[in-house]
Formats: sequence, structure tokens, C-alpha cells
Amino acid sequence: MAENNFLDTIKSSSFQDYIIEVRGYANEITVEVDAKQIVEVLRVLKEQFGFNFLSDITGSDHYTDEKRFEVSYNLVNIEGRRRMRVSCRIEEDDPSLDTATGLWESADWYEREVWDMMGIKFNNHPDLRRMFMPEDYQWHPLRKEFPLLGIPGSIPLPEKDPPKEYK
Repeated sequence: MAENNFLDTIKSSSFQDYIIEVRGYANEITVEVDAKQIVEVLRVLKEQFGFNFLSDITGSDHYTDEKRFEVSYNLVNIEGRRRMRVSCRIEEDDPSLDTATGLWESADWYEREVWDMMGIKFNNHPDLRRMFMPEDYQWHPLRKEFPLLGIPGSIPLPEKDPPKEYK
């Protein structure tokens, strides 16, 4: 019952105009919001609802014609022992969002990972560099169009060691 009250509170909060959909399943709440207002929604959830820990930011490629990419922020209210996911969908032609580093310092590395693997830029990020791929690498490996075996010749591979003898 408390979960339903919390969902009702979220639906009638100060950011209710930015909410696209609220889903609850298996004691998990997902709030999908307008991408342009993502930082404001995250700020309200942190300051008014006590979601003081950002546990992760993930990116998904739905490979659709409209709003291809989804970015999800996994939040935790430690004192209230509550978790929720805030997501937004963005277009392929401008895959960018405002950074959440002003709210949580940990967003720095999570956003860098989403940038590196998915190609989603975070506006005003203090240090948006690649984490896993070379800085001049022009592809983003977790996008659906990226070949499973990689792009031949795009990165020099290390020399193979000769087979070792069994003793």
C-alpha cells in the first residue's frame, strides 16, 4: 500500500508536467520523463524525495526510427530504503542530454561510459573523454549497428603469442 502512495506522490509532484509514463513492477518504479527536463527532475528527486545516491547511469539502443536511445538513471534513497529508475528517450540525430554531475559527482564516470559505448553526449560535462576506446575511435560499440566482430582494422590488435607446449 505504501508503494501506491509513493507512486501517487510522484505523479502529483512539482515535475508532473514532465512525466511521460510511470511504471511499477516487482517493487521497482520507473519514471519516464521529458529529456529536456531530466536534470530538473533528478534535482527534485534528490532534494525533495531523498534520492541521495546515484547508483548507475545506463544507455540503451532501441534501434527505432523515433527516440532511438534511452538513458536510465538508477537512484537510491538510502534512509527510506527505496530505489527507482528515471529514464528518458532521445533522438538519433541529436543524442545528447544535460549532465547530472552538478547533482552527483559519480555521474562523471557513468556519463563518460555512456558516451564512449553509446555515443550519447552530456552537455556541460566537465571531462567528457572516452574510457575504453581510443580517443580518436569514431564508433560506439554498444550501438545496434556495430558489427558483432568489430570493425576490421579499426584498432591495431596485439601480436599473438606462439602456442605454448604442454608439459
